[in-house]
Amino acid sequence: MSAFSADITGKWKSIDDDTGVAKSVIEIWFDGKRYQGKILALLDTLDKNPICTECEGDLKDQPIIGMQIITDAKKSGKKYKKGEILDPSEGKTYSLVMQLQGENELKVRGFIGFSLLGRTQIWHRIEDDK
Repeated sequence: MSAFSADITGKWKSIDDDTGVAKSVIEIWFDGKRYQGKILALLDTLDKNPICTECEGDLKDQPIIGMQIITDAKKSGKKYKKGEILDPSEGKTYSLVMQLQGENELKVRGFIGFSLLGRTQIWHRIEDDK
């Protein structure tokens, strides 16, 4: 296996871990200190402007498209962790660990408490049109 120098910044297509269906397009960026991410598009809904009815606080009833769902992940070796990920369909926030699986696949794990108690998705990098 060859080494690569890619990081997690860019656009990703999330794939539902239960159904295998593409759910959304997420953009991840580095703000100078930590990695953040927001939803750019929803792929599995007919609703053109869904709101987060399950969210609490400031996010309650806010548009899901444009919503920040990844906050404050920090690179530690090959992993990106110590951040949080929001699942707008449940309105719940989970601890987060992400790791590249090659240049174009990102393993995203959300969990509560211990990493063993959670769920994992594989996201696929989307190349920007040039």
